Amino acid sequence: MHEWYKINNVEQIDSPALVLYKDRIADNIKLAVGIAGEVSKLRPHVKTNKIAEVCEMMMRSGITKFKCATIAEAEMLGMIDAPDVLLAYQPVGPKIERLLSLIKAYQKTKFSCLVDNEQSAVLINAACEEQRIILDIFIDINVGMNRTGINPLEAVALIDKMMLLENLRIIGLHAYNGNIHDTEPVQRLRTADLSFDLADEVYQRITSLFPYKLVMVLGGTATFPMHVHRPNSECGPGTFVLWDWGYDHLLPEMPFEYAALVICRIISKVDSQHICVDLGYKAVAAESPLPRVHFLNAPEALPIAHSEEHLVLKVPDSSQYDIGDVFYGVPVHICPTVALYEKAFIIQEGIMTDTWKVIARDRFINF
Repeated sequence: MHEWYKINNVEQIDSPALVLYKDRIADNIKLAVGIAGEVSKLRPHVKTNKIAEVCEMMMRSGITKFKCATIAEAEMLGMIDAPDVLLAYQPVGPKIERLLSLIKAYQKTKFSCLVDNEQSAVLINAACEEQRIILDIFIDINVGMNRTGINPLEAVALIDKMMLLENLRIIGLHAYNGNIHDTEPVQRLRTADLSFDLADEVYQRITSLFPYKLVMVLGGTATFPMHVHRPNSECGPGTFVLWDWGYDHLLPEMPFEYAALVICRIISKVDSQHICVDLGYKAVAAESPLPRVHFLNAPEALPIAHSEEHLVLKVPDSSQYDIGDVFYGVPVHICPTVALYEKAFIIQEGIMTDTWKVIARDRFINF
């Protein structure tokens, strides 16, 4: 197999490190646009990459709308003049004022956010009234994730009350179904259809209340191919841009390729069948059971013990490895892995050529 991941000047990169393969990122973006058919149907979630340069690559492909989960991610998008940013999170406490600060500071970007209850709507409206801001709102609908979102049966009553709030402008519905984990595409489509029907019933009941067309923001990476052809829809995939082991094996029909790896080095030989590398759970997402990473150039190395700075691997024969050998790993979950690094090393044609700051891993940038 072609060792596409090998870095010829890897000795210039201290480990552990996050490495991004720029050409593969570009290919993944192109694939997503192709699946969507119309670039206007895409509203990628930037929680996976958290990097301005990656978002700029998406903008150069024609993508103008984005989702994010934190104020810092929203600000990152404002800093690069992203035209349309949905904070796919209901702001509470200081986040309300921080969001309004972004609206005033980054006027080339149209910001919006989620609401799923009257109390939040009243508080956000009051803050907007004080700042003389009209804020676009998506009503968050619970379609099975059971995390946030109003019960679809209660949504119309909430919308009726919110329409009396003069500083909030309802522009659509948000329905995320990240709970769908069917590997078989036909079954995944059936499950996605059921979640869509819950949101669409609300949509059909409220659309006549507004003099403009509402939009539904639907799904994530696993289901966006199922939702992208629905009328009045936008889709919010995120992981596609970097891809990871978890989705590659959950969604085998998806055409995306690994574009982000973690590299580490052997730092010790424990005994004849065990080695230790410098990839602790400060360096790769640790919320999953072992194995949390799979090594492309050492598939026989099985993670058996993980701690803050160390990962112990079981191997057939440790004498076949040398201290300092570099392992190239695919994380099971790339999104929280990226958040562990302050910068990423950029690889093109087998050479590390640049570094990009993971700017939105921080909780605060300027606001």
